[in-house]
Amino acid sequence: MAKHHHLLLIPLLFLFGIVGAVSVPAQDKGTLKPKPLPPLANPNDPKLGAKELFGRKYLPAAADKPSVFGFYAHGCIAGAEGLPLNGDGWQVMRLSRNRYWAHPDMIALVKRLAKKAKTDAGWPGILVGDMSQPRGGPMLTGHASHQVGLDADIWLTPAPNRQLSRNEREEMSATMMVRTDRLDIDPRVFTPGHLVVIRAAAQEPSVQRIFVNAAIKKALCREARGDRGWLSKVRPMYGHDYHFHIRIKCPPGSAECESQPGPSESEGCKAGDLAYWFRDSVLHPKPPKVPPKPRPPMTMAKLPPACRAVLNMPDAKQ
Repeated sequence: MAKHHHLLLIPLLFLFGIVGAVSVPAQDKGTLKPKPLPPLANPNDPKLGAKELFGRKYLPAAADKPSVFGFYAHGCIAGAEGLPLNGDGWQVMRLSRNRYWAHPDMIALVKRLAKKAKTDAGWPGILVGDMSQPRGGPMLTGHASHQVGLDADIWLTPAPNRQLSRNEREEMSATMMVRTDRLDIDPRVFTPGHLVVIRAAAQEPSVQRIFVNAAIKKALCREARGDRGWLSKVRPMYGHDYHFHIRIKCPPGSAECESQPGPSESEGCKAGDLAYWFRDSVLHPKPPKVPPKPRPPMTMAKLPPACRAVLNMPDAKQ
């Protein structure tokens, strides 16, 4: 790991898991004045949420080689790599979450995408949001997925032509890319460069899916020219109007990684493909008459058995 990354990491080790939100999109701010997580009274309690254990691991597990265990929404990773906080065309956001870890294949992809954003889209660079925790696993707040180091959120806000301060990385808000009526993109902020960047990500052979807001998918379908095969990987999903979500396939040799079925080869651009997402009931959902009961936490018993071993591995040297 680069020296500057190591030095920045040390003061951040107690910053994690303290933003108490139901979800953690780009708009949820980080913190400059964190409090350390208290020790667990009974870490062996079988009813304890696995997020409490993984949220207290501040460094990746030492491993002979990177290994992914389980599925994107119930798994873990050993031998994760940290994305340097600053690089040639990228800056990591929300450092206090400690979610800039991933499988080396994802780290390499983000670096390639950053270069393409500069050379092909003319952006100064990209802003990188949540990837995974140092050992993956469920998070104390936010994502259900991002558990195995194969997911990454990229802000749809281009990086500025300067290095952001630590405070800006925690406080800066991403730009909403969708019109207030939710029916299309906002042309004042969503530019041809956004298509270039998303297309570059989708054309990576290892990418399995890219999640965007349905209005962004609609705009991509309308504006894409030439080879449009990459559009099949771009899928509408709730909550992706400030960032897009990259998901890669299980890396070669990861026998215990559970793959997701590949998307349909269809572009997904027909009116019927997008109709559901533009229903009024979806755009403006009514609150339920009876509040749903909170889901029980995911315990270690619901994760692959190897994840217990990953928790107990020594920290990787930084």
